[in-house]
Amino acid sequence: MGPDLATDGGTVMVTGVAGFIGSHLAEALVAGGHEVIGVDRRPPKDPLVRQNLVGLLDHPRFRYEPVDIADGAMLRLLMPVQVVFHLAAATGVRSSWGERFREYASSNVLGTQMLLEYCATVGVPRMVLASSSSVYGEAVVLPMREEGPVWPLSPYGVTKLAAEQLALAYALQDDAPTSVVALRYFTVYGPRQRPDMVIARMFQAVLTGTPVEVYGDGSQRRSFTYVDDVVRATVRAATMEAHAEVINIAGDQSTSLAELRNLIEQVTGQPVPTLARGRHLGDVAATEGDNGKAEHVLDYHPLTPLAEGLARQWRWLIAHPNPSLLVLPGRTS
Repeated sequence: MGPDLATDGGTVMVTGVAGFIGSHLAEALVAGGHEVIGVDRRPPKDPLVRQNLVGLLDHPRFRYEPVDIADGAMLRLLMPVQVVFHLAAATGVRSSWGERFREYASSNVLGTQMLLEYCATVGVPRMVLASSSSVYGEAVVLPMREEGPVWPLSPYGVTKLAAEQLALAYALQDDAPTSVVALRYFTVYGPRQRPDMVIARMFQAVLTGTPVEVYGDGSQRRSFTYVDDVVRATVRAATMEAHAEVINIAGDQSTSLAELRNLIEQVTGQPVPTLARGRHLGDVAATEGDNGKAEHVLDYHPLTPLAEGLARQWRWLIAHPNPSLLVLPGRTS
């Protein structure tokens, strides 16, 4: 069985807590009565921290720690922790090429390895690792299944697969104290989405009138997955019976970028100005995740239709007090 959070005091850690998914996850955990230690290397006064954690920073069950996951201070922070939700990462497919790969390797591979060492030293019972559909690369058969081939086509995907494999290797050691559930997220969207992702970029194009660059002919398909559905699955992964597992977390359908553009135009009531570009290095033609395993072990069913999720993201965006933050690409760690 997984950790009994109610019996064991319910203290959990979220790394990358100031990021898009991490902040939503921390809110859900606090609302569920857990004591949450939020780790992120951004300082507390960073604009993104204050934006994404506005409802948490003063909460009595939340503690913000501006620490890098590879820092030795993590040993002290992990002492009371029953579950580590590891979301800290350098993110984005396109920016992972070239010199920035050093940052991806350092954060996603070396940082994860150090965190695993710290968890093993302290004896943390469970790590829930945020992985990515990018590990699959260009699928020969859709939908993508956990037991299928993995062949990432970008440096980012390579580092996410490496992090996943590292975590499983640690969990599969004899007498390993930390069990692992790695969740392969499929194109998560919703309020606070990273500004470099396609939905956020299309919304920004509507707001500013500046055309969004669309790579390829618009036929590329993605399993867009609403953040609340992702958070629900991630919380459940903390206590499921597991030793070393990999699970897809995807939306209920695969949608082309052309269809996405039409939906965003319906939601906003305005055209999405676009600028066509050639297919970008590392992009794949389609992602479509098979949720069969998630349904079986997590009782996971995506509940948010894409049109509804887009409307929620749009309402949040136009109500946001400081839209200038949304054009700054971020990194969570």
